[in-house]
Amino acid sequence: MSGRRGAILGLVFACLFGTGMHSAFASPWAEVGDERLRSDIEILATARMVDGITSQWPISWRGLYASLDKDGGALDLQPNYVAAAAGRVRTQAMQQTSAGFSAIAMLDATNQPSVVRDFSALGRENAQAQLSMQYNMDTTSIRLNVGAQTTDRYDHQTLMLDGSYIAQLVGNSIVYAGYLPHWWGPGWMTALSLSNNARPFPHVGIMRADTSAFTWPVLRWLGPWQAELFVGLLDGDRITRNTIYNGLRFSFNPLPGLEIGIARMDEVCGSGRPCSPLSEWFHFSNNSKQVNQTNDEGLIDIHYSGHIGHLPFSLYAQEMNEVQSNPLPQSVSHLYGASAWSPVHGGIMRLTLEWASSIPTYQLFWGYSDHGFAYNNGQYPDGMRYRGRSLGFSLDSDSQLLSLSGDWQSPHGYEYRLTLNHADVSNPYIDVQQRGFYNIVTTAPVRINMVEGKISLPVRNMMVDLAVRAQDDQPRPDRGFTAAAEVRVRAAL
Repeated sequence: MSGRRGAILGLVFACLFGTGMHSAFASPWAEVGDERLRSDIEILATARMVDGITSQWPISWRGLYASLDKDGGALDLQPNYVAAAAGRVRTQAMQQTSAGFSAIAMLDATNQPSVVRDFSALGRENAQAQLSMQYNMDTTSIRLNVGAQTTDRYDHQTLMLDGSYIAQLVGNSIVYAGYLPHWWGPGWMTALSLSNNARPFPHVGIMRADTSAFTWPVLRWLGPWQAELFVGLLDGDRITRNTIYNGLRFSFNPLPGLEIGIARMDEVCGSGRPCSPLSEWFHFSNNSKQVNQTNDEGLIDIHYSGHIGHLPFSLYAQEMNEVQSNPLPQSVSHLYGASAWSPVHGGIMRLTLEWASSIPTYQLFWGYSDHGFAYNNGQYPDGMRYRGRSLGFSLDSDSQLLSLSGDWQSPHGYEYRLTLNHADVSNPYIDVQQRGFYNIVTTAPVRINMVEGKISLPVRNMMVDLAVRAQDDQPRPDRGFTAAAEVRVRAAL
C-alpha cells in the first residue's frame, strides 16, 4: 500500500508543477467567506459554463476566468440568471486580479458570537478590527492583514494576521505561505475536516492554478481536477505544543455535474511526541501491535449538480474517517445536504437543507457509535483543534446539526438570508469509550434551536453585514434563552 501511495503522491507533484495556460493572474484565488460568489460559481458549474471543481476553497481565479472567457457564445443561450451570475463573477475576477495596491478596513462587533459557523460566518469574538493591504504583480500577490481582537478562555492572542499571505505563480502551480482560510467540502453550513471555524494557522502550500483535465489519455477520464498540499504549525497554548498539521486534497470532475474529493489530514510531531513525519505519513496500521504516532483523518465527498426543469439543484455528501486500523473506513462522521436555486423578482434564491453529525459510526453507514472519536485523540490531547475551535465542524465532537437556510440575492447587490438550526451539542457518552475525550463548545450536552436573519448591503465603497440571532438555550455552563446582534463593515480605502 505504501508503494501505491507513493506513486499517487509522485503523480500529484509532477502534475502540480507542470506547465499550464500562458496567461497569468496576480491575485490567485476566490476566498472562503463570500457566499454570493460561491452561489454564482455553483450556478455557472451547474450550467456547465465553468468546470465542476466547486468544493475546494480557495478556488483559483485562473481556471474560472479562462472558462468564462472561452464560452464561444454559449452564454447567450443561458437563462438571464446564469448570464447575471457570469457577469458578477467576471467583474469580481477582474477587480481582484488587477495589478497594483489596494487596501480594505474591516470592523466586526457583537454581544455574542454565533455558535454555528458556516461558510459565510462573521466574527469569532465580540470585537475585531483589521486593516488589509494587498499588492499584486504579474505573477506575485502579497497581502498583509494586521488587526486585533478581543480574547476568550481558549484564544489569548490579540494580534490578528489572519488572511495574510504571499503567493507566487510557478508554471501551473500557486506556491503560497501565510494564514490562509480553507473550506474543504460541498457543505454550506459545515465542512467536517477543514473549515473557517478555527482561525487560520501559519502554513505553506501548493495548489494548481488551472484545473484543466489531463492530456494523458489514460487519465483524461478524470476530467478537470485540483490538488493541494500544505504543511502548517498549530502554535499557541496547547498541551502538545507546536504540532505539525498537514493536509492533502484531490478533487476531480469525471462527469458533467459530478465532483469527487478525497483528502487526508495529519497531526504529527509536537512537544513530547516522536517526530518522523515522512515515515508516519505512510504508516497505515493503527492497532495494539502497530500503533501509529500521528492523529489522522481521511475524507471523501461527492457533489452532484443538475437541473429539474430549468432550475439548478445540487446533492452532496461528505464522510470523515477518524481511525485507520484496516482498509475499511472506521469511526465515520457524516454530512448530507441539498441545495436548489430559483430566479425570484429579478434576483436568485437559494434554499439549502443540510444535516451533519460528528457522532461517528463504526463503519461507513452502520455499526455502533464510536462516541468521542471525532476531533479527539489519545496521543494528542488537544485533538484536531486550533486556539479553542475544531478545525472542521463548529459544534465539535459528538454533535449533530440540522439546518434550513434561505438566501435571496437581489439584482441591486443586496443579500437577505434566514437560517434555522437545530443543534445537539455533545453527548452524554462522549468519554465512555476513552476517558479524556471532550467537546470544546460545551461542558455538558445541550440541545439548542437557533434562528438567524442576515442582510448584506453595499453602501458606496463599503459592504455592511447585519445579523440578528436568537436561541432557546446556550452551551454550558451558560443557560437559557439569549439573543444577539452583529455588524460587520468592510470599506475600501
